[in-house]
This record gives sequence, C-alpha cells and structure tokens, in this order.
Amino acid sequence: MTIHLKYLGLQDYPTTCNSMREFSVKRGEQTDDQIWFLEHFPVYTLGLAGKTRHLLNTVDIPVVKTDRGGQVTYHGPGQLIAYLLIDLHRRPYAIKQFVALIEESIMHCLRDFGVTAERQSGAPGIYINGEKIAALGVRIKKGCTYHGLALNVDMDLRPFAGINPCGYEGMVCTQLIDHKQDIQFSEVKTRLSNHLLNYLDINRDVLSDVAC
Repeated sequence: MTIHLKYLGLQDYPTTCNSMREFSVKRGEQTDDQIWFLEHFPVYTLGLAGKTRHLLNTVDIPVVKTDRGGQVTYHGPGQLIAYLLIDLHRRPYAIKQFVALIEESIMHCLRDFGVTAERQSGAPGIYINGEKIAALGVRIKKGCTYHGLALNVDMDLRPFAGINPCGYEGMVCTQLIDHKQDIQFSEVKTRLSNHLLNYLDINRDVLSDVAC
C-alpha cells in the first residue's frame, strides 16, 4: 500500500476542510491513503459536540463549525496539524486503537525532544504536567478517517484564553518551545511523520509532496 505525505504550509481552515471532505467522498477502494501536514491561519473550530457557551472572548478570530468530533479548539501559525486520510478497512485495528496509536505517535515525538507527556483520564488529548499540548479530533465516513491532530509547537497561546479548550473550564495549554528551546518546526514535523508511519504501520511505499 502507498501513503502520500503532503506538506501544505499555511492554509485556510474552511478550504482545507472542504478538500478533506471532497477527497473522502470521492475516494475508492484503490485510492492511496494520505497524511497532510500544515498550519492554519488563526481560527476557532467548533466540533460536532461543540457548545457555544465555551466561546468566551473570540474577539476578531473567526469561529468555524466543523464536522470533526469534540468541542472547541484554536488553530494558528506555529501549531503543527496532521490530517489523516486513512482507510481503516486496510488496517488491523478499529477506531479506538487508531486514536491510541496517534496519541502514542505524539508522545514518542515529544520524547525525542526530551519531553515527557501523558494521557489524562477523561480528557482526550496529550498533556504535560496537566497542561494540554496536543488535541485530537477524528471523523469517520464509510470506514475512512479524516481530520486528525494538532500539536502546539511554537505559537501564540493567548487565543486559547478566549475559549474553554475542548470544553474544559480553566484548561491551560502549553507548547513544545516552552519545554525545549531551540527546536525547529521542520524537525518536529519530520519526527512526527516518522512516528505516525511507524505506529500506524503504513511506512511502505511512502511518497512525499511539497505544496507551493
């Protein structure tokens, strides 16, 4: 099987979501899986379970309703996004294990930089000392996944104060640069992509594309 890694740079959120949905609707049994790595312009996204009461002070940052799971979160430059367009019919695991493997990939990536992270009971995502560093939100249609993960690398965290992140009042968010100095965004992207491929066992016939 072939997996395409696409590096898309800084992208508009609604446009990217429309592209993911279109890809998922049109894909067939022979369509290769893809993982898209990118950043987003500043945006709050409200998931299928999202409640507007968790929007506290969004100021001039747009709020976009989306079809992923979960509540509200923030995306912005310096946050590494990985959208996983994966056909689970080809995999030996169901959605719960798929999510667990994504979490393991993130934690292993952070360990590469000497940072210990963990899951937190009852609160999806990845945490460092109780502070959230990565969020997950996945959608499945006809056994195929889209959406994925957001890892805070080196970004402006202040917009998180405008919401209850993931629906949790008082939730504090952190980022990798606060725990490991002199990191390069490109290195984090490379390491995370390698761990995703290893944990999801899709590291055969990998094709990489860089978008202009």
